[in-house]
Amino acid sequence: MDLNLQFPAGWENAKEIKYSQGFTRPSPRDFVGYGPLTEPEALAIYNFTLSHNFRLVIAYHTQGQEIYWQFQDFNPPNSRAIGEQFADSSGYTLAQAPYNSSFAGYKDWFIQNYNRPGYTIEAGIGQNPLPISQFDEIYQDNLGILVLGAVL
Repeated sequence: MDLNLQFPAGWENAKEIKYSQGFTRPSPRDFVGYGPLTEPEALAIYNFTLSHNFRLVIAYHTQGQEIYWQFQDFNPPNSRAIGEQFADSSGYTLAQAPYNSSFAGYKDWFIQNYNRPGYTIEAGIGQNPLPISQFDEIYQDNLGILVLGAVL
């Protein structure tokens, strides 16, 4: 189960895309499940978020050294400006999520539900899982994002 394809923000779109790619049953990646929020880990994050008043969220993934900041046509106030600050501090590129990966994610749901900034940080680059040898570089690249995210 891909836990970042479990959120009720275009989940049906994600299912259609991933099923058309052959991800129709449990697998190590890209399987959306049988409905949104069916997995306890995704439900726990969902409920945790509902019970707090977060100004923004940051979801960490690996692969690409990019920062995704939008969900469909939702553009919460200051989202791009904050994303640009994150990009400047990390050296990562502020980018649009590829269409086939732009549904049912945690940050997608947060943006849709709260109209507040949400970001997916694609840390590191290379084979998955990323080798531990990239840890120091990823940490240094992302320290500014974490500090900025805490104070904005």
